[in-house]
Amino acid sequence: MTNYKLVATSAMGLESIVADEVKELGFQTTTENGKVYFEGDEAAIAKTNMWLRVADRVRVVVGEFKATTFDDLFEQTKSLPWEQFLPVDAEFPVAGKSVKSILYSVPDCQAIVKKAIVDRLNRAYGRTGFLAETGPLFKLEVSILKDKVTLTIDSSGTGLHKRGYRMSQGDAPLKETLAAALVKLTRWNPDRPFVDPFCGSGTIAIEAAMIGQQIAPGYNREFSSEHWPWIDSSIWDRIREEAEDLAKYDQPLDIKGFDVDPRMIKIAQQNAVEAGFMDLIQWEQGDIRDLTLEGINGVLVGNPPYGERLGEIEEAEDITSILGSIMEKYPSWSVYMLSSLENFETMYGKKATKKRKLFNGFIRTDFYQYWGQRHKD
Repeated sequence: MTNYKLVATSAMGLESIVADEVKELGFQTTTENGKVYFEGDEAAIAKTNMWLRVADRVRVVVGEFKATTFDDLFEQTKSLPWEQFLPVDAEFPVAGKSVKSILYSVPDCQAIVKKAIVDRLNRAYGRTGFLAETGPLFKLEVSILKDKVTLTIDSSGTGLHKRGYRMSQGDAPLKETLAAALVKLTRWNPDRPFVDPFCGSGTIAIEAAMIGQQIAPGYNREFSSEHWPWIDSSIWDRIREEAEDLAKYDQPLDIKGFDVDPRMIKIAQQNAVEAGFMDLIQWEQGDIRDLTLEGINGVLVGNPPYGERLGEIEEAEDITSILGSIMEKYPSWSVYMLSSLENFETMYGKKATKKRKLFNGFIRTDFYQYWGQRHKD
């Protein structure tokens, strides 16, 4: 087994949660904006792809260096041991990005990196001319930040938010990775009731169920690196078997999702069936004004409508006000709401215990946290 420098990428504001996840899997981490670095072997690549709930992707770092000219970029890229990663028939498209760097033309950087790798592989494999690229996929990225070049290979394929259960979604879907982050931030455990009063396509409730039953988020999907020749298929078999052994399918759950739109309730039900939670999550069509809660020490988590236009903003404010009034009746419950309303606390009628800045896509939001007064049995 070989040790690699790896990086789990994440949305801004979620790095600490991703770092905690990586540490829980047994790796030491260092964190930068949107990136959590760690080291591990081939099994680490499989394990992190299988288990990271909040990360976007797991990338293999092939090389890092400073470059201020195209010659620098070409020669230093060519000096890296690409033949250790790419077989002779590898398909290797090169994506790119450049921020605050002398080499700002992304198409030129992509083309130069591609040519340098082709030259290296031709020499390593005793070939000339073009490579067939008919084999397994290795999605490469050249990322340049302040003249520092990082060359990586994406081991995930489609983003890790693609769990394989979401068959349909609403107009403003919440990414599965962000939904999982919201659940993790509540520190909910399956002994407590869990309710999403604005469930939409059901993502938050389904992610909670996966966490509650300790189901690996990558269990029902494939990854690009499963087809890489230098990661033995037995490693993936073992990681999947471990995931199956760790799952707690008999763990009882008290999870409910409500939405005012009956169409969304049907979509949530379909997605829950795909995720394997047909009878474990209760879905109900209902207006927030009619919300009633059962049990004590519960957790209420939601992504209420934000409102982009004037009339919608007023409606979002009304919903927030109604929610605040309702939750006064349930002092043992903790409330966690993701909202872009700057006056959320005013409309809710109470200052949050804590709030955390997060981005829902490109929308700047805050995660308002109201901790309940824990009721002791």
